[in-house]
Amino acid sequence: MHTLICGSMAYDTIMVFKDQFKKHILPDQIHILNVAFLVPEMRREYGGCAGNIAYNLQMLGGSPLIMATVGDDFAPYTSRLDKLGLIQTHIRHVPNHFTGQAFITTDLDDNQITAFHPGAMGQSHLNSVASAKEVSLGIISPDGREGMIQHAVEFADLGIPFVFDPGQGMPMFSGAELLTFIEQATYVTVNDYEARMLQDKTGKTLDKIAQRVKALIVTLGADGSLIYAGGKQITIPTPKPKAIVDPTGCGDAYRAGLLYGIQKAWDWETTGRLASLMGSLKIANRGGQNHSYSRVELAGLYEHHFDHSINL
Repeated sequence: MHTLICGSMAYDTIMVFKDQFKKHILPDQIHILNVAFLVPEMRREYGGCAGNIAYNLQMLGGSPLIMATVGDDFAPYTSRLDKLGLIQTHIRHVPNHFTGQAFITTDLDDNQITAFHPGAMGQSHLNSVASAKEVSLGIISPDGREGMIQHAVEFADLGIPFVFDPGQGMPMFSGAELLTFIEQATYVTVNDYEARMLQDKTGKTLDKIAQRVKALIVTLGADGSLIYAGGKQITIPTPKPKAIVDPTGCGDAYRAGLLYGIQKAWDWETTGRLASLMGSLKIANRGGQNHSYSRVELAGLYEHHFDHSINL
């Protein structure tokens, strides 16, 4: 059975600022903010939440289906997906649009300033969950607003469990709309900043939100993650990465581990640790899709970091 990944496909233009943003942004001058960052290092990567999640899930041995909308400039990405063997049946070309474009500037503290042009992503409602066959699990990651709403309804109507991953798309929705997503979803995952925003918008504490789903997963960066499930909080550690190179796509790698563990019906400790390992491995590499490990290597790394064996 497949995991349907609804979300963005994008090109990431990543720039590295060889200093700290905080030294160049004056808090008392925010109202007239006008800054420029010299970025001598720049590269273009394949990205987008759906693309990154699918890349990592396939690495683990999962069976991802990408559902996304892309533009006239998608040909290089198409060639890459062909080489990776990722199914493109539900990637829809929308004429006269760009594929989503992220422009990301990262400083030496791994803080990021991102500008995102959605392009064809805004037409994601043209895709329907019902068109994908043999799907037993899904995820709704940042995508076009109308598409995210529609796909949540379709997952719920079809009885397919899914993860709600609002990410950077959260500001598009009101508190009431977010509560509707939570009611429809089986699982919710956010980072610590998004968790605070989710509470502010919905007026619900994390404990209250967790009561509405099978699991609420909150990632905490280098401090690991918390999984609220079965009336308890499960603390998941983060393995120390070999290097901290680029945080872009770490959350997507983590979510691939979640999806794999859920499909395998593993306990939350095992699932969370695998997800955490995937994020830790990603951060040691540039871009969202440049790290590569065999399943044997991943199993060995899991046992090394957590002193438990795992059968991928």
